Amino acid sequence: MKRIQDIFTHPLYQEQLSLLMDAEKDRIFCRHTVEHFLDVARLMYLYNLEDCAGLEKELIYAAAFLHDIGRYEQIAKGTPHDIASARMAQTILNDCDFSDRDILEIQDAILHHRGNENHGESPLARYLYRADKQSRNCFCCPASRECNWPLSKKNMEIDY
Repeated sequence: MKRIQDIFTHPLYQEQLSLLMDAEKDRIFCRHTVEHFLDVARLMYLYNLEDCAGLEKELIYAAAFLHDIGRYEQIAKGTPHDIASARMAQTILNDCDFSDRDILEIQDAILHHRGNENHGESPLARYLYRADKQSRNCFCCPASRECNWPLSKKNMEIDY
């Protein structure tokens, strides 16, 4: 998956990832790391296979790798990270030879990954929402009581 490697090595992606890692280094809650992005991508790919949805693997991985890349801008400037991530995704995906259609689909998924999974968005958006939540092990997190996520969004059970 050359284009996924291209996303990961893109200068804007690396800059934002580095800023985010530094900003979250002492965070007691879930961090937004490459491990999180990979967990989300792998869960999304499993949902895709289970549903026989036929989404391209690179589309799934691109959405997963980019969905939280705007978190540092949220921390630094207050911009909602879904909006910042979608904006940055356009630049990165353009430079990595994704089609305009693919870019719009990935941006749509990023913009909806914080909402309700039953809003009727594309399978990519529903999978991103679901995987983002299920990748978090709230049921065994030592900081769960201090977390500001509502209980309805927390992953409080081992799920499959």
